[in-house]
Amino acid sequence: MLIAVPKEQAESECRTALIPDSVKRLTRLGAAVQVEAGAGDAAGFADAEYRDAGATVTADRVALLGQADMLLRVGSPSLAEVAQIKPGGIHASFLDPFKERELVQALCQRGVSTISMEMVPRSTRSQKMDALSSQANLAGYVMVLEAARQLPALFPMMMTPAGTLRPAKVFVIGAGVAGLQAIATAKRLGAQVTAFDTRPEVAEQVRSLGARFLDIDLGETGATAEGYARELTDAQLQKQREAQRETIAGSDVLITTAQVFGRKPPRIVPQEFVAGMRSGSVVVDMAAQGDGEGGGNVEGSVAGRVVDLGGVKIVGTGNWPNAVPRAASQMYSANLCSLVEEFWNAEAQAVELDLANDLSGCVLTCERRICNPRIAQLYAEG
Repeated sequence: MLIAVPKEQAESECRTALIPDSVKRLTRLGAAVQVEAGAGDAAGFADAEYRDAGATVTADRVALLGQADMLLRVGSPSLAEVAQIKPGGIHASFLDPFKERELVQALCQRGVSTISMEMVPRSTRSQKMDALSSQANLAGYVMVLEAARQLPALFPMMMTPAGTLRPAKVFVIGAGVAGLQAIATAKRLGAQVTAFDTRPEVAEQVRSLGARFLDIDLGETGATAEGYARELTDAQLQKQREAQRETIAGSDVLITTAQVFGRKPPRIVPQEFVAGMRSGSVVVDMAAQGDGEGGGNVEGSVAGRVVDLGGVKIVGTGNWPNAVPRAASQMYSANLCSLVEEFWNAEAQAVELDLANDLSGCVLTCERRICNPRIAQLYAEG
């Protein structure tokens, strides 16, 4: 079986789907691995390293796409590129199926079996394949570093002959994977950290990292079966906003990580709250969108930009793991290898997508049909 890795086409994307160490892992299974020339350059992996690991390196992208039995990549293909992918092959990447309906349907019609890495179930068994969590972990770290870079003050308390510099106050909204890493990183840098999440069961995790948990009684909330925070009602969102107003106003740094998979992120910080922060403060919106809808969790944030609102910087840079592409590629590559191993048939020496496997929820298309029930229903509803 030929497993291939094309070079990422997005101009700003520095990650790669497979690192040389993972090539060794796949060749030990019995797979042949082919990598497009330069695929790992931006992440710090040279073509020679891939050759030494047992892969072949090619500059012929069209042939690579047309011959591969399985394609591994970070981003999704373009619509034009779908026609070059081998029918009957398997394509695994981040696909954003809730927004990229036309692309998923084109892959389906082409006869390509697709795996959406966003759809990997959140369970103990699938942790090693959970690419969303692995990348979110890095995002939490990078967001704090960016906030520290933008803030015109220090994170830690510092005693100097000229006086004492107080520690920065950091407020993190959302204590999922990214939020918990942001809390831990901000604490390591010496900040005073407060955090909030709609799931009361994570309060102990927040406190175990040395942060204060902001208690807000929102009534029934909890998590979905996949482990994500449930979407709040309008009344709950309003109650959350008002309870956070004072904490936001007193913070030097606000980091928001609230996302509901498959839906527009909730708007939890109105512009008037940002205006209430002192000049020089920094807001980092992990959920800032680039789809023209504007903003994410914070009113006024813009995807891919740093906006100044009355002296408060609102950072909506996005693609946070891309800032540490070597580490991000290492983690994503490990996720993909675990996925291949999960579906690997040793006797056939090939990946076989068993839909009876309880981890098969990440399989979107197979045999020219939408085989994920949730996505199939969404597309059928129009």
